Amino acid sequence: MSPRRSYDQYCSAARALDLVGDRWTLLIVRELLAGPRRYTDLHADLPGVSTDVLASRLKDMERDGLTARRRLPPPGAAFVYELTARGRELLPVLQALGEWGEGELGERRPTDAVRAHWFALPLLRALDGEGVVEVHLEEGDFHLHVGAADGPVYGDGPAPGEADARLVLDAETCEAVARGESTLLDAVRSGRVTVTGEGTLAKALREA
Repeated sequence: MSPRRSYDQYCSAARALDLVGDRWTLLIVRELLAGPRRYTDLHADLPGVSTDVLASRLKDMERDGLTARRRLPPPGAAFVYELTARGRELLPVLQALGEWGEGELGERRPTDAVRAHWFALPLLRALDGEGVVEVHLEEGDFHLHVGAADGPVYGDGPAPGEADARLVLDAETCEAVARGESTLLDAVRSGRVTVTGEGTLAKALREA
């Protein structure tokens, strides 16, 4: 475990950056907002991170009380990493950072990696209320737990149960929402997003 580095400044922003200012740390938080993840799954969804750096960051985050590691019961018997309550409090920080960075996205570059669930947080910012939303993209499917006070914020694949709303949209539309060039409601109104379902979230989107 690397020794903790500090800015040694009596400032809450500096103290926060002592914990999450290292490269990859906040992106690990982004991945763990989906719930417990195995090391191999984290490495697969963080293209570009070395195994040594990922292992070091996870150890630092566990030491600092942001994550915990536990062993799954048989037949899984694998270790998983998950956010603590303190770590989950970084959700609004990531959301604010993502909103601030919308203008930096631009068009997707040929070298840009992409995962469907990386669009989860931008879409979550666009939804009000509570419920489960299933999202179908060309890159894959994921689901959102809108308004969840604890537990996973999103997850890969279809919703584990009946979704309150289902959204179908193409990559171009999703990227426009992520860049802040279009709101989700505008995309629904223009027919670029198909909304199905009978939950309050679906009705709100269709009736807005």
